[in-house]
Amino acid sequence: MTDNLMVFITILCSAAVTYSLRLGGLLLSEKLPSSGKFKIFMDALPGTLLLSLIAPGIASSGLWGGIAAICTAVCTYRTGNVFLAMITGVGIVALSRYFC
Repeated sequence: MTDNLMVFITILCSAAVTYSLRLGGLLLSEKLPSSGKFKIFMDALPGTLLLSLIAPGIASSGLWGGIAAICTAVCTYRTGNVFLAMITGVGIVALSRYFC
């Protein structure tokens, strides 16, 4: 097989797995309990997933990454503008890399 064909097959298989996982989640969600401790757990899950994706990036960025993350969170809280907060965080990291 050629390399291009292998890449195409890999992309198709990845798409099929992703679609089946999403469809499976939708079909299974009807059978899950919608009250009690499980509901509390499921309501907290998006925040914990987001934190698990962001925390390693902050830790690997060092002090300035932590400062940028705090400033981004404060900017989001105060203004409610996520785009402005993102630009603030990226700007702080960029300036720290340029000047420090």
